[in-house]
Amino acid sequence: MQVVRSHRKSSPSDVVVSTLPLYRSAPPLEVRLEDFELFALDRLRVLKGISDGLSRGRKPEEMEKLAMDLLKANMRHPQATEEVNKDIISHFVLRLVYCRTEELRKWFLSTETALFRYRFRSESSEAQRALMSEFNLPYKAVSNAEFESVKEKLGQVARSMGQSLPTADAVYYKVPFEEVPDLVAARRVFLLKGHAYVAMSQVVSLVVTQFRSHLSKALILTNRKWTSTIRDQEKDRLAPIVEALSSSYLGPDYSQPKEFGEISLKDIDQIARTSFPLCMRHLFEKLREEHHLKHGGRMQLGLFLKGVGLKLDDALAFWKAEFAQKVGAERFDKEYAYNDYTPYSCQKIISSTPGVGDHHGCPYRHFSEENLRAALARMGVSSRTMEDVLDKVRNRHYQLACTLTFEAVHGSPCDTGINHPNQYFIDSQKILQSKNGSVA
Repeated sequence: MQVVRSHRKSSPSDVVVSTLPLYRSAPPLEVRLEDFELFALDRLRVLKGISDGLSRGRKPEEMEKLAMDLLKANMRHPQATEEVNKDIISHFVLRLVYCRTEELRKWFLSTETALFRYRFRSESSEAQRALMSEFNLPYKAVSNAEFESVKEKLGQVARSMGQSLPTADAVYYKVPFEEVPDLVAARRVFLLKGHAYVAMSQVVSLVVTQFRSHLSKALILTNRKWTSTIRDQEKDRLAPIVEALSSSYLGPDYSQPKEFGEISLKDIDQIARTSFPLCMRHLFEKLREEHHLKHGGRMQLGLFLKGVGLKLDDALAFWKAEFAQKVGAERFDKEYAYNDYTPYSCQKIISSTPGVGDHHGCPYRHFSEENLRAALARMGVSSRTMEDVLDKVRNRHYQLACTLTFEAVHGSPCDTGINHPNQYFIDSQKILQSKNGSVA
């Protein structure tokens, strides 16, 4: 796959006719630099939607519908014939983006495999069999004689799952049990002498196992190529895009205050208690306590306050009043210059690396469990909900942990999840306004 600055339409021979690509090798296509990034962002919206749905424990049928809806909403192309190319290109761009660390690889492998599973399940049985043949799986259908010998056992498994009994024309594959661990764990297959009898309706597990194995190996190889050659060769062109994509924020722009206009200095302490997310509340409290924040903290809190509507004059007065107790006015005037930046998203805050004496970053990621428990208790989070929050933290679902905190504090669901501190503030103010008849 070659990335270019000018567009050249692919020839008919380049068009892939399969509705579900297997991503075995990068396509021989030229890709505009703009499309390189835009296609990747569109696919990232799909994968992050799937990741959020899985983290929130949605049922398999709900996840399948969600995945297909996300694909329809984000992976369309003005030219229908280019949709498959967009699919393939976006996968390989994100493979490059997410190959670079073990944590990134793990997330990409999990979400791409989930997406493949849902797409395979939505295919017709004919298309599924065609895809199976593309994987060249070394399995043969169980013979009629063998089927008859285990038919009763297969029926028992079907009944335990609430399914109809297998008929004479049913197709089953006999495979080593370790190749369908999800089916074995859920007791959805009959086991005999180290083999699992897998119904045609369950072959998705076989195919997904192969897909995951191939992608896992490919990510390791891609990482080696990225580290050894691509990163240096593309340091001035693709590398900055690739390195930024994994922490890209995909939601609304909060550079300017929207629904609630401006907030005044006299209300800021009360609003901090009721509507600031934990990351901003912590910074605000530390500023009031120590009358100083290091650069990272000033940027994170200052841009947030700008986005929620603290007027420039009030912002300067606020910071100067605090800093005056530690630094002179002249030094302060030189250091406060954030007004052309955009408020930080959750992704950017989570990916930051606070040092000793820093207070910025994401509390769900960067706090010790003891400190996080204390902070959540101060926000009024119950012990039961606190355990749910900490469970999400242990599984690295930091934004979902923040979402659960929001729901606990406000007694209201947040189905979209928290993706930005300023979104937290706006959603909080909407709830408080509806409860009290005015902004808190």
